[in-house]
Amino acid sequence: MTTVTLRASGRADAAAVWERYARPALWPAWSPQIRGVRTGGERLVAGLTGEVVTFFGVRVPFTVEAVDEARRAWTWRARLGPVGIRLHHTVAARPGGGTVTGLRAEGAAPVVTAYAGPAYVALRRLVRP
Repeated sequence: MTTVTLRASGRADAAAVWERYARPALWPAWSPQIRGVRTGGERLVAGLTGEVVTFFGVRVPFTVEAVDEARRAWTWRARLGPVGIRLHHTVAARPGGGTVTGLRAEGAAPVVTAYAGPAYVALRRLVRP
């Protein structure tokens, strides 16, 4: 198991950044590797399941494991066949304005390593106004 931690800071308001996470329908707007999201709900809640449609058209099932709206943190697990990854996300307001967002990815080294580049690009877009 390998763990990678990424962080990105930007000028967007933390509440706005959290909403971009909390509403899966918005994920394709800031995450270039996601073309679509299909879920049984409009907002993140523990137990929510769905699938992410990647830029390449691959459908990856996911389950949201935990959501803490007050702390602006959530965890989900995505799996395609034998390949899985667990992702922990956080959003925090920066002193003086803006946001810092964090991502901890856990999984097999090749999966986590391949995911890190596109994830960092997405995080940087997420925190833009």
